[in-house]
Amino acid sequence: MPEKKTLRTEKPIDMAEEKKQRGNVPQNDKEARMHDIIIIGSGPAGLTAGIYACRSKLRTLMLTSQVSPSLITTTDLVENYPGFPGGISGFDLVERFRDQAVSFGLEIVESDVSSVERVEAGGSGAWRVRTSGGEYDALALIVATGTEYAHLNVPGEQEFTGKGVSYCATCDGPFFRNSHVAVVGGGNAAVQEALFLTRFAAKVTLIHRRDRLRADKTLQEKALANEKMAFLWNSVVDEVVGDGVVKSLRVSDVRDPGRKQTLEVEGVFIFTGNIPNTAFLKGVVQCDEQGFVTADEAMRTSAPGIFACGDCTRKLLRQVVTACGDGATAAFAAEQYIDGLKGTSYSTWSPH
Repeated sequence: MPEKKTLRTEKPIDMAEEKKQRGNVPQNDKEARMHDIIIIGSGPAGLTAGIYACRSKLRTLMLTSQVSPSLITTTDLVENYPGFPGGISGFDLVERFRDQAVSFGLEIVESDVSSVERVEAGGSGAWRVRTSGGEYDALALIVATGTEYAHLNVPGEQEFTGKGVSYCATCDGPFFRNSHVAVVGGGNAAVQEALFLTRFAAKVTLIHRRDRLRADKTLQEKALANEKMAFLWNSVVDEVVGDGVVKSLRVSDVRDPGRKQTLEVEGVFIFTGNIPNTAFLKGVVQCDEQGFVTADEAMRTSAPGIFACGDCTRKLLRQVVTACGDGATAAFAAEQYIDGLKGTSYSTWSPH
């Protein structure tokens, strides 16, 4: 497997010096450990929240996952984010967000979150975040953990993951030069990744459980016009078959489950939906049955002091541009909430 790109997480500035310059020097160890805001997640929503929080001179820490990086960083081409007429890779776009956030003083630590809990600090409630690298406290949390790709949960899928089963065309596509591969799904991610795979594979068969695609019309037109692409409509994968590596897929017709066929492929890329990275919030904030966080128009959750933004929330549209808007809103709402705790609120807007 080629080495995946990873976002830089080293601290590029001296945070102690930065805080001193801002007149925000901690008076004791307890204060030194306390942040105004901790942002969990480092995708477009989280980084936008970081930009807004740091511009408001709030002591802000971002915790970025070592095992679940933002999915947008694996996207080959983002064509619908304003300001880039020719498109930009998801990795490069997030790197630009990151550089801008760091320029305003955002501190970034690579550490996976295991849980959050309410603690008392200085007479007012705060939140403690437990991670693989230690504990961190903040007056407010902004959850921007995004999602991960859903699995089919069929026989052979787990066995052949990394041996022909993949969830990242950008990462693994070059391994399948002049091969026949399948893509499972019918949304934007599936179609976009299938188009990317045509750069390498001799043939890409897209398997979709319906009789038409759900992707944007522009993507649909590109896919349907691509000579390397074939479509298997009204079909689902029942099993991934192989011998050391993937050899074929057993597929059935959703209209007639008894009607089955074997599709010989050397790889299968799965893009059938998303699962929110919110397991650590169970019992802390209200989530829907799928695990997406329920947040209001100000990105407030059911727990005072916890805000959520981006793809991990229950929402109509999950795109980079909507994630950025969510992040800005969450940071503003968190600032108002913190000002209320400190008794320095300026706005007449209520955070409750």
